[in-house]
Amino acid sequence: MEIHQSAVILLLVLCVSFSTHAQPQSYIKPRYQKFLNQHLGPDMSVQKCTSEIRKRNITGTDNGCKPVNTFIQANENQLKAVCDKKNQLNKDRNLFKSGQPFPVVTCRFQTGKRPPNCTYRRGRLSTRYIVLGCVGGWPVHYENL
Repeated sequence: MEIHQSAVILLLVLCVSFSTHAQPQSYIKPRYQKFLNQHLGPDMSVQKCTSEIRKRNITGTDNGCKPVNTFIQANENQLKAVCDKKNQLNKDRNLFKSGQPFPVVTCRFQTGKRPPNCTYRRGRLSTRYIVLGCVGGWPVHYENL
C-alpha cells in the first residue's frame, strides 16, 4: 500500500488542529485556570462556602476576603459551550449568556479581615442563566448580574 504525501500532510494538519482546540492558548490559559478555580463547582453545596473558598485560596481584588463568589454546578465542557458565538450578548466586552439555566451556589462574606480567616455565610442555591466573559472561545470571567 502506498501512502501519498498529501495524505500525510492532511493527517499532520488535522493533528495540529485538534491539539490547538483542546487547550487554550498560552496567554489565555492562566485566566482560564483562575476562572475554573473560582467558579467551577460541579459538586459544590451550600454548606461548603468557607471551606471551598479557603481550600482554593480565593481572594478579592485587594487580596482581602472576596465579598461574593459564585460556584457554577457544571463541568468544563458545559462552561466552554457558553462561549459559543450564538450566545454572544455584548461584543464590546466579549460577554456570552448561557442558552440554558445552571444551578449556582452564591457565597457571601460574613467575617474576617484577611485570608485565610475569611468566613462565609451558608451559600444560596439558585438556578439562573449565567453570563461569562470569554477570550478566544474560553471562559475567563463570571459576570455577576
